[in-house]
Amino acid sequence: MFPHRLTDSRAYDIAAALLDGFNRHYRLFSETNRVAKQRFEEADWHGQQRAQRERIEFYDTRVDEAVERLQREFDTQQLSGDTWQQVKLHYIGLLTNHHQPELAETFFNSVTTKILHHRYFRNDFLFVRPAVSTEYIENDEPASLPTYRAYYPTRDTLRDTLLRIVNNFQLKREFEDLGRDIDLVMGALRKQVGVNVRLRANFQIQVLSSLFYRNKGAYLIGKIVNGFAETPMALPILHNDRGQLVIDTALFSEDDLLMLFSFARAYFMVDMEVPSAYVQFLRSLMPRKPRSEIYSALGLQKQGKNAFYRDFLYHLRHSSDKFGIAPGIKGMVMLVFDLPSFPYVFKVIKDYYPPQKDTSRELIKRKYLLVKTHDRVGRMADTLEYTSVAFPRSRISDELVAELKEFCPSQVEEDGDALIIRHLYIERRMIPLNIYLQDATREQIEHAVIEYGNAIKDLVAANIFPGDMLWKNFGVTRHGKVVFYDYDEIEYLTDCNFRKVPTPRNEEEEMSGEVWYAVGPKDVFPETFAPFLLGNASVRDVFMKHHADLLDPAFWQAHKDRIKAGHVHDVFPYEAQRRFIHQRQVMPAMTQATA
Repeated sequence: MFPHRLTDSRAYDIAAALLDGFNRHYRLFSETNRVAKQRFEEADWHGQQRAQRERIEFYDTRVDEAVERLQREFDTQQLSGDTWQQVKLHYIGLLTNHHQPELAETFFNSVTTKILHHRYFRNDFLFVRPAVSTEYIENDEPASLPTYRAYYPTRDTLRDTLLRIVNNFQLKREFEDLGRDIDLVMGALRKQVGVNVRLRANFQIQVLSSLFYRNKGAYLIGKIVNGFAETPMALPILHNDRGQLVIDTALFSEDDLLMLFSFARAYFMVDMEVPSAYVQFLRSLMPRKPRSEIYSALGLQKQGKNAFYRDFLYHLRHSSDKFGIAPGIKGMVMLVFDLPSFPYVFKVIKDYYPPQKDTSRELIKRKYLLVKTHDRVGRMADTLEYTSVAFPRSRISDELVAELKEFCPSQVEEDGDALIIRHLYIERRMIPLNIYLQDATREQIEHAVIEYGNAIKDLVAANIFPGDMLWKNFGVTRHGKVVFYDYDEIEYLTDCNFRKVPTPRNEEEEMSGEVWYAVGPKDVFPETFAPFLLGNASVRDVFMKHHADLLDPAFWQAHKDRIKAGHVHDVFPYEAQRRFIHQRQVMPAMTQATA
């Protein structure tokens, strides 16, 4: 029975303590995001990377602090279910005028699930469903900025308006030539919407009030509204070789934005008081993108996890197919399964591995955490990590249950009608590259192999050596991008030793079927990749034309040396040919506008 009265005086204090814990978390999270602007202005790229990595750890630290406080002050192990329900009711009341109620609900769940048994994991005790609306929240404090600004240009004032939009962000570093860059933006816009487009009465440009910072870039995000048409807009702002600012390109389509906010890229740093308003605005630009992925892209990955799980439960209720073993070559360290109607895969670490896999459960988890906190440069799939997930037993194929019990017995528990998996990862489903190549046309093979090599080179630029480079460990997204998703052998590039296979000293060594030379634990011999990758003649021809350097230790060593010297590579979330740098090289100098 849900409590009819609030009778336990401790319940309010517990709710207030929980909200204090969340407010501390969001205050620190926001401060890190605000300082991203200063780091960008100062070209502090290592500091930006460090802040992005450390920010991910903030949430779990605050959750652990809240758990410890509740246990110390309220002896939570002794509280009744009735008291916990009263705690939730008080907490809802405290969120009435809160600016981040949905995040605070998720924080409540994160803390209480560390205290309560999983039989309490239902809406009576947790926020399985949202309880507080996030619609129409705005910060009413006098000095606060609105979620977005609206500008109302005419055809004649459009250029001046775009200049004003950029200048309003007050970046404390000069542009090389902002007027020239705005002219390039205008040209790209005319190409997108047409030269003679009619401007309607409601013609306006809406721009989110914070820039989006990631790696070495700052992104201005907005949309152009004209009648019933809405055109997304993103302007990447970078530093040139002389430390001046430039607008690097102009992005004007939903697909452009989807690539910019890809699940294979690092999270943005955004100064936002009302996250739900940012998510709503971004959803208007990318209606096909799940709300969960947008929250994650904004650095709110725990909220993304919560929203994803709600979507998952909703999908289960409205589907009837069964979970089964995922297609493709079975992994040595992961058991992978899927639900055909749901565009994600579920990965469970096996209890034991073949001898060639010198690893452990804890080491594999550290590799996945490395990817979570690293710059994924559009080439490593983000993962959602869950514990104690209950699946309806009736929806799991007998074959999958048998595999789970054979390879992952420590991770499986049966509880009535549910099968509980103690720890798993969830990733976006992609077509395994080895399967894609089997049925691909010649043109598709060429594109995929070029993309595969580009993926590896992007990882190298981000100081990542993928370890196992077999085709089966890469997937093809719906946009045709090749993305890496098998992380158990991943290493920092700077930790590896790239060597050339020694020349045999005699005939016996030359004819030996075994490795006759000494090999250290981090030694890599790039020329040995070829026999495993290039058995197909069509694949080999394309690979050797575009990426033969991947078989040369000098390629890897040169990148390693540059990274160790402190260089931070540029990796762009759009095609290189779209960069304005190509047009600047052929156009006359423009008059410097005020920046």
